[in-house]
Amino acid sequence: MKKISFVLLTLALSVTSCISTKSTIKNIDDTASRPIIRDDYYVLTEYSDNAKYGYDQDYPINIGFIAESQEKNNVTYFFNGLEGPDGQKLQFEKTGTCCPFPTKHNRVGAGMLAVYTVTWEGNSKPVTLHFNTFEKGKIMCPKGLSIKKNPSRTH
Repeated sequence: MKKISFVLLTLALSVTSCISTKSTIKNIDDTASRPIIRDDYYVLTEYSDNAKYGYDQDYPINIGFIAESQEKNNVTYFFNGLEGPDGQKLQFEKTGTCCPFPTKHNRVGAGMLAVYTVTWEGNSKPVTLHFNTFEKGKIMCPKGLSIKKNPSRTH
């Protein structure tokens, strides 16, 4: 047990030593509410007017505070409420993590953004969206995508 605790402490220290003591994330709002979930999608009602929203690591889609095991469900709810700019079905895949930052919503005191690649028919260049599962913020439709008019089970 002591050996496991030592390994976890060492890992925590190495992760936190690689991050800034100040977060660069600009759109955290601890008072924001998560959208209503209907069937298997978020009911999104607002478009972001910030071109960086979701696309830039400093303006991620903040879907926190959720357990790591809930990331896939919540990201799926998000994408199931959206479509491409001309109504195309979105395909999305988690392609990595990036951008360590300090957070109070994790035992280690640090979090990472989840990176998803998004494609749709007729789009030759996939887009990359950043998700923050540790902090809250207003959840909106990023520029370049559309809110689905009649969401249905898509994944």
